Amino acid sequence: MRSIASADFSIGLRWKTPSHWTSIALSDFNSFLIDHAACERKASATGMHFVVQYPDRPELTEPMIQLAREELAHFHQVSRLLLKRGLRFDRDERNDYINALLKNLRTDRDGRFLDRLLIFGIVEARGHERFSMIAEAIDDSELKSFYSHLSEAEERHHQIYMDLACTFFDPNVVRHRLNEFEIEEARIIQELPFRAAVH
Repeated sequence: MRSIASADFSIGLRWKTPSHWTSIALSDFNSFLIDHAACERKASATGMHFVVQYPDRPELTEPMIQLAREELAHFHQVSRLLLKRGLRFDRDERNDYINALLKNLRTDRDGRFLDRLLIFGIVEARGHERFSMIAEAIDDSELKSFYSHLSEAEERHHQIYMDLACTFFDPNVVRHRLNEFEIEEARIIQELPFRAAVH
């Protein structure tokens, strides 16, 4: 078992989201909020999935429960914004971005475990980038502060995934596999059409 301190690197997105994505997201901000709420709920469920799926790896328990609780709190905050705007939750839609990333999962238990940590770490890193873009562009001061804080949280969350990856695997192995995922994520997200959604 390795120390969390061994994780001295973080995710580097290989493709920067163009500024016109922000215009698309803000042009239909109600749809963006509905999608955002779904993302927060799923992120919370993902944290708990790790705890339940890997009971033999207790080092996961505390950080993942904390992550799941924070994501659930974010879901609660976004749900309040929806109610304030008279919006309702929609049925979950297929997320082409996440599904495309998950197609790269290996099938052996350790490989799949590492891949899931890295994939969801990358998802958090992309969320950090895009929430930061929303915070910079939106005029509403309350929402600007909200998305600024969310961006900071996403950055912490992506580092949690990286730290856990380096707790269970050699950092050199993590770095090699992460490099593959960074390249693949950049390809995937460039091919997807922009929409009023987080991804």
